[in-house]
Amino acid sequence: MIVIGGGLLGLIIGVLTAKKRGGSGADMAQYGAGYGIAFAVVGMIATVILERMLV
Repeated sequence: MIVIGGGLLGLIIGVLTAKKRGGSGADMAQYGAGYGIAFAVVGMIATVILERMLV
């Protein structure tokens, strides 16, 4: 669940960042994908750490 939430949050932040910088639709897609992947990876690491601590 953390991975999905992190990915969606990263997608939103990436699109807003590209829009603030005056980027085109392709720029927004690229920023959204990049931020989404990065945040999903951080969410996956957080999930693994939490699972290890709670078991």
